[in-house]
Amino acid sequence: MNSNSDIEVNHLFFSYDKEFVLEDVNISISSKDFLAIIGPNGGGKSTFLKLLLGILEPTKGEVKIFGKRPQDISLKLGYVPQDTNINKNFPIKVMDVVLQGRLGISKKFWGYSKEDYKIAKEALEKTGALEFADKKIGELSGGQRQRVFIARALCTEADILLLDEPTSSIDSKGQINLYSTLKEINKNSGIIVVSHDINIALSFADKVAYTNKIVYMHDSSITNRDKILQNIGKSNEHICPVELMLNEDMCLHHAKDKK
Repeated sequence: MNSNSDIEVNHLFFSYDKEFVLEDVNISISSKDFLAIIGPNGGGKSTFLKLLLGILEPTKGEVKIFGKRPQDISLKLGYVPQDTNINKNFPIKVMDVVLQGRLGISKKFWGYSKEDYKIAKEALEKTGALEFADKKIGELSGGQRQRVFIARALCTEADILLLDEPTSSIDSKGQINLYSTLKEINKNSGIIVVSHDINIALSFADKVAYTNKIVYMHDSSITNRDKILQNIGKSNEHICPVELMLNEDMCLHHAKDKK
């Protein structure tokens, strides 16, 4: 496996109660990419993410990350779930939440080492949440909590961070700030994020996986947009919202250039 295909999904099928949610998924991407998984509700976005994490097993096919099953390299994968079930009244400080990322990794038999605290502090700095270190997690806003959960995932020193709709309860400004943070983290770690906002995905991601039972991969870089425009002119080619959005963006860009 070369450096350009650290994550391989081959002929993957997944079903709930005999009804397929994902069909014949085949993707190959680098662990350094910023991949956004988008698509309609019920299209299989979160299911796909859980298959990449190894939380779910494929009905057919396989997922390989660095040549192994996700379950066998869990320490290389950091997971940030949706902020849905947190008990905001539980009296736990932000630093303690972030240090949970060191559980199972710390070499200290009891408690946390100085190195663990150093790594936790650095993770909070990277996510812009260091100022909240001594606050209780329940005192933070939705966007602030998501930064803390990302810091916890960074504490695992994972090679790839996988996030499930991290901005679902955050306003537009908070979404942009959070994705800007993820883009900065992407300099050192791969990012795979389920997003409900296609505009955010196209603004920050290098690659986009449009998921609606079948997964369509797109390179969202500017250099690839001419190819997408060519595809739109072919009636027998798949056209998904990613292509339409890129087409609109290109048209606006050309219109500005002509003025």
